[in-house]
Amino acid sequence: MTSETRPWGNYTVIHDRPNHKVKTITVEPGRRLSYQTHEKRSEYWVIVEGTGAVTIDGIMSPAIGGDAFIIEQGIAHRIQNTGDEPLVFIEVQLGVYFGEDDIVRIEDDFGR
Repeated sequence: MTSETRPWGNYTVIHDRPNHKVKTITVEPGRRLSYQTHEKRSEYWVIVEGTGAVTIDGIMSPAIGGDAFIIEQGIAHRIQNTGDEPLVFIEVQLGVYFGEDDIVRIEDDFGR
């Protein structure tokens, strides 16, 4: 398993195959991922703990344990932690390429 620390929290790759990748992602309180798109993959998110908000194509929805979100390829999206505890979700990526360089950032709190 591969783990990475990011300014918003961390992720661990728990399954990596040629046609899909699965990660556990933790977003720290008050943090959010960049508003971004992917050209070569879609993503499926399942919230497992914490509270947050998910923005997909400009529409923000609350996110709590058990909620699931589908992010189609090329659609802008972001998740943020609105609670006092870590927000944890499972991300399933499906597509033809899963590298971190397939992130097109539209807005980013950390200047990346």
